[in-house]
Amino acid sequence: MGISNETQRPRAIVHVDMDAFFAAVEVLDDPSLAGLPLVVGGGEARGVVCSASYEARAFGVKSAQPVATARRLCPGAVFLPVRHRRYAEVSRQVFAILAEFSPLVEPVSVDEAFLDLTGCERLFGPAAKAAAQIRRRIAEEVGITASAGIAINKLCAKVASDLCKPNGLLEVPPGTEAEFLAPLPLSRLWGAGPAAQKELAKLGITTIGALARADAAWVEKRFGKWGASMHAHARGIDPRPVRPPAAARSVGKEETFDADLYELARAHNKLLSLCGRVARRLRKKQARGKTVTLKVKYADFVQITRSATLEHPTDDAGEIYRACRALLARTQVGSRPVRLLGVTVSSLHAPGMAEQKGLFDQGLSQRASRLNAAIDAIADRWGDHSILPAALVDEED
Repeated sequence: MGISNETQRPRAIVHVDMDAFFAAVEVLDDPSLAGLPLVVGGGEARGVVCSASYEARAFGVKSAQPVATARRLCPGAVFLPVRHRRYAEVSRQVFAILAEFSPLVEPVSVDEAFLDLTGCERLFGPAAKAAAQIRRRIAEEVGITASAGIAINKLCAKVASDLCKPNGLLEVPPGTEAEFLAPLPLSRLWGAGPAAQKELAKLGITTIGALARADAAWVEKRFGKWGASMHAHARGIDPRPVRPPAAARSVGKEETFDADLYELARAHNKLLSLCGRVARRLRKKQARGKTVTLKVKYADFVQITRSATLEHPTDDAGEIYRACRALLARTQVGSRPVRLLGVTVSSLHAPGMAEQKGLFDQGLSQRASRLNAAIDAIADRWGDHSILPAALVDEED
């Protein structure tokens, strides 16, 4: 039996990436910010830049840069705090549009995703036409711009979208992957980190094409299995499929503090807030978890974790908090300055999978469910930070 045309058809992978997403949402909500150098980030002392408009980037401001550095580079920029709830709301609008074009959508982050449009030509036309429709709908229905790269694999689609930013569309024709990548610097290649780039530069290999022309056996011997993958990528080979996200295996939240925590009471308050937010996320996912993990990073960057397994799966902040309090007692919090606290709940159970409880426990569970429903209603309207920590537990510090 011969191979069908469907089997032989090249893949059509699209990488869609919002342009300066957080900054773009701020402009969407306040049009007077349009055209200004805009920086979205954390606090002054230890915050980092989460997003910068292209006007700010012209001054050298970039993501993951300390906010203090960004202020020195661009003192005239408008600095705004991060609004995660608002960005998540806009992100959901974008992903709802993407889901209309393919069931195979793989989120990379809140503002970018891969789509596999292979076989969708009868519905939307060629991949380039479909990508143009996606970008147009995002602009018209959401009010922000997106760039898109099209190729037969994820690697080249991602590089293409990066190269055509902002607000661009770039297609890599099938069969031209190696040619497309060849003149680009190694920094554009997945897997070629700073250490590898430095070592390869010593050998005169500074472009993707130069790496592709190097002997494959030599590259693998020099860098191991990772080197073999890197060499394949340099030749434009990337067989990885677009994978929709699997069910979450854990739910967590952590916070890095602008100033170190010294007092145990303050750590309890911060922990209580984190537990409330984790519990709320669990309920949104309609999941409960049995394993509670506490993460502590001290001021000297030493990091530890402590875990405990509950008797029953839970989505209740009070239960999670009580477990975390016990774990906190096994740390040096209170006698050693703390830079970060984090709470994660894992070993998740879907509704109906929870273990059977006794009659008395069921009564308490119903009471907790009513309280949690009230908390969720308040948070939906006013935000997570509107929840009073005292509402989450029945004990006093």
